[in-house]
Formats: sequence, structure tokens, C-alpha cells
Amino acid sequence: MISCCGINCSECDAFIATKENDDKKRAEVAKLWSKQFDSDIKPESINCGGCLSESGPVFGYCEICSIRKCAKSKEIPNCAHCSEYACDSLEGLFKMLPECKENLEKIRQTL
Repeated sequence: MISCCGINCSECDAFIATKENDDKKRAEVAKLWSKQFDSDIKPESINCGGCLSESGPVFGYCEICSIRKCAKSKEIPNCAHCSEYACDSLEGLFKMLPECKENLEKIRQTL
């Protein structure tokens, strides 16, 4: 379950907390992400059915994510399928989350 940008949604704490309907986990994730991203993230916002979810909730930032919006507008499952791979937006993300690049590179090898 690889998101548009390469995050493995099935390993994402917001996805796990949602899947397990675990309010304690939501609170832990909100606290961690608030500190990590210098934001005020509330536990009730930790609800996500995965980036590619059409009917379920998507975490607040993912809802407005420019990378996700771009992939959806191109009707591709993730950026590994994009003819403009890897764009500046992805390169910036890869600096913070190198595992995203690894995930997308693995997919590109199979295309």
C-alpha cells in the first residue's frame, strides 16, 4: 500500500491507529508528530484509510498534499508511474523521508 509519494501507508502510525481504532495510539502519534513537525496536531485528526483511499478518511495534511493532488490529477497510482519522476517536490520529500525514494524506486524497476 504505497502512497503517491512513496510512504508505505500500512506502516504509517496514523493508518495503524485508524485501522485498530486505537485512541491511545492516536494521542501518541499526535504528540510525536506535533513535536516532529512543529505543529499542533490533535489526536482526533489522526484518522487515515491510506493515501489512495477514495471513501475513507485521509490524514489532514495528506488531504491537501500537492504530491497527492498531482498524482490523482494524472490518474496514476503513485509517482513511480510519472513521466516527470522525480520532480522537485519529490526530491524535497526524499531529503526528509529517504524510504519514500526507496519504495518508489522499487516500483519503477518493475514497470
